[in-house]
Amino acid sequence: MAENGKFLSYVLQNLKRGVELGGFPEDFYKIISKPKRILQVSIPVKMDNGRYEVFEGYRVQHCDVLGPFKGGVRFHPEVTLADDVALAVLMTLKNSLAGLPYGGAKGAVRVDPKKLSQRELEELSRGYARAIAPLIGDVVDIPAPDVGTNAQIMAWMVDEYSKLKGYNVPGVFTSKPPELWGNPVREYATGFGVAAAAKAAADKLWGGIEGRTVAIHGAGNTGAWAAYWLEKMGAKIVAVSNTKGSVFNKVGIPADEILKVYTREKSILELEGEKSESTDLPLYVEADVLIPAAIENVIRGDNVGGVRARVVVEGANGPTTPEAERVLYQRGVLVVPDILANAGGVVMSYLEWVENLQWYIWDEEETRRRLESIMTTNFNRVYQRWEREKQWTMRDVAIVTALERIYKTMKTRGWI
Repeated sequence: MAENGKFLSYVLQNLKRGVELGGFPEDFYKIISKPKRILQVSIPVKMDNGRYEVFEGYRVQHCDVLGPFKGGVRFHPEVTLADDVALAVLMTLKNSLAGLPYGGAKGAVRVDPKKLSQRELEELSRGYARAIAPLIGDVVDIPAPDVGTNAQIMAWMVDEYSKLKGYNVPGVFTSKPPELWGNPVREYATGFGVAAAAKAAADKLWGGIEGRTVAIHGAGNTGAWAAYWLEKMGAKIVAVSNTKGSVFNKVGIPADEILKVYTREKSILELEGEKSESTDLPLYVEADVLIPAAIENVIRGDNVGGVRARVVVEGANGPTTPEAERVLYQRGVLVVPDILANAGGVVMSYLEWVENLQWYIWDEEETRRRLESIMTTNFNRVYQRWEREKQWTMRDVAIVTALERIYKTMKTRGWI
């Protein structure tokens, strides 16, 4: 790769450690550390001022030994190809660990969606769908939302792809609006899954989540909905942040108010409590559970000393660097890794995909029950193995478990 950012190097470092701990051959790492295919695209968009801007985008297809490629699409001004490769690797591991019939992929466009009008955003979304259309399909590669994208963008993309095909193809994108073959649970699935993982960890450590305090770094879709469901489970949210600042309140911050921040009905600095312009305050407050739910590499070697939570449940992808995780492990802090904790989104995407392929819809309660069951079962499986392998971190166990399924499938298919 021409680009080789820190995030990718950390992901590959963890991957190599997993290969070594699992006793896999070196050739397996050579194969699994490289994406199968990378598509780079240019998307011209006529802006509202009449001029054209050309946006750079990617679709990285990492590994499809377990099934069709699956992974989100990110719209972000600082995204790089190296980031996209790292995220695609994580998706392969996440899908394998969850037992889903998917490989891993990721897509991105380098853009700040907040600076686009609704018309410009739609044109960009449709342009990206057209650009990657030759390499995707409902049994080939199934994109979904990620940072900076949402159900409306998926609706534009699935509509554009269907127009190209000449018939409706609901299963080619997931996390669509309920009116367009989506499931209502997908809106909050990742946050709900993080909450389920936090509850499962609390059940093991303290006998329950009731009364436990939670700090959330990032009040986007994942963080806000994690707060909502954790409050329903009996926890208390004491700190939250977004790009505008942070609030701490030891009495508790109502989850409904955090959701208003996410939907932009209220500024985060309007919440009751001690306010700070720093976005990182939740990382350092006294809390039972810390949920980093924003971006990668926020808990690092230079700031891990300030983390006071007893459990870190990773809502974002790659929020903890390997160096910081070693420090937390030595201090007895349990880190529930991203490929386990934030898998709720892709698990729900799988459930929606199954519905789309069958042209069948489960109701919201039934879907949520299925999602929680899969998340809790996966957590318990990894935790029980970790109890037997205490010299490993939970991330080590999760990665080795995921790699075992991938390796066995490659062997069975004759790929290695």
